Amino acid sequence: MKKLYFLALLLPISLVAKSYLISNIPVPKTIILNLDPYPCDIECLEKYLKDGFIFSFLAHANHKLEDSDLEKAKEEYWAIFNGKKISPQDKVRIAMLLPYKKITRYAASTTNASFAYLMSKGHPFELKGYNIEDEGQKEISNALKKIQDDGFKYVIAPLTQDGEETVSKIDPQINIFFPTINKKESHSNSKFLYYGGIDYSAQSDMLLEKSASPLVIFHDESDIGKQLSTYQEQAYRTKFSQSKNPTVIKYPIPQRITNLEDKLKDNRRINGGSFFINTPIVKSGMIMSQLTLFDTNPTNILSTQTNYNPLLLSMTQYRDRKNMIIANSITHNNDELIETNSFLSNDIVYDWINYTTTVGIDYFSNIMSGQNREYVIELQNNQMVYPVVLVKPSVSKFIPFESNEEE
Repeated sequence: MKKLYFLALLLPISLVAKSYLISNIPVPKTIILNLDPYPCDIECLEKYLKDGFIFSFLAHANHKLEDSDLEKAKEEYWAIFNGKKISPQDKVRIAMLLPYKKITRYAASTTNASFAYLMSKGHPFELKGYNIEDEGQKEISNALKKIQDDGFKYVIAPLTQDGEETVSKIDPQINIFFPTINKKESHSNSKFLYYGGIDYSAQSDMLLEKSASPLVIFHDESDIGKQLSTYQEQAYRTKFSQSKNPTVIKYPIPQRITNLEDKLKDNRRINGGSFFINTPIVKSGMIMSQLTLFDTNPTNILSTQTNYNPLLLSMTQYRDRKNMIIANSITHNNDELIETNSFLSNDIVYDWINYTTTVGIDYFSNIMSGQNREYVIELQNNQMVYPVVLVKPSVSKFIPFESNEEE
């Protein structure tokens, strides 16, 4: 196996830092040593890029490349690792409104996603976080006033639905992007409020097209679990309203329940049905294993974005998930941003909140700097409209639903 090593001097990055401001101090240099004894031609360089071996690519790309796409990729990566001179235009200034007790780890990960994006663009920027204790009106109102007093006009706000409702009531005249909320969940018509949340109802509609009767819905006791199960039941009954009796069976799954024998064993009512799972990944794995254990013979297992997670591949056996279909709206990938996020132990490939945060800051950055958007996702009525694709978890990865590939 070929091995390449790199030596890097990196600026210390605090995950809980309140502000990121690029100074005039020269950035450290990155040195990549090529210890590979074998030559690397154009095909080899392309393979390194495709496989994500960025340092291997840069180690061999130490001269001007004839291929324009490869040369462009080399310049972009060196702009990240080696420091790139930036134009003296006004810097991009974005604030983050962070209810850290409510969103816990996302206070750090959404900040890192924003920082990774801005760092990769090679444009001067300031990113400042404003922590709030709760999502009450006084707390949010004071924070928004402080943000405006500090001269910020654009805000990324990963709030809960309660927080978004509070902001809507305040009706601030400042541009705010909610990566966690879909506009279908809001009553606001403000031109200043933007929404980036996943559309679970659109995902559910697409999945219901693949459903059979009876429809068996599992959900946890969270707000999103209850909302999804209610929507799916109503949509299913509407879809099959011409049938004599569209059968829907719902099972709430409390957090501590780990044995579903009383619901699944010898239950002819659910045998051969479609099973819609609206639970977190660990609970979903438990449900799927017991569907197999108690011979429910599912036509298929359906899930929204919640279970688009590589943990599913390691937590379940293939026989438990072979008939599973998942709706996914993380369809635009950018290798450079994926790599930059990975340096901060951040995920924008499977974590939809980090992904939508990146989409939002990309949109605001485009407005402020004029640089091209990396994510050309349509904005309709102040809501990002993400494509929905169906995938299935195969033996070792997620593949398109219609694909015959199993490995």
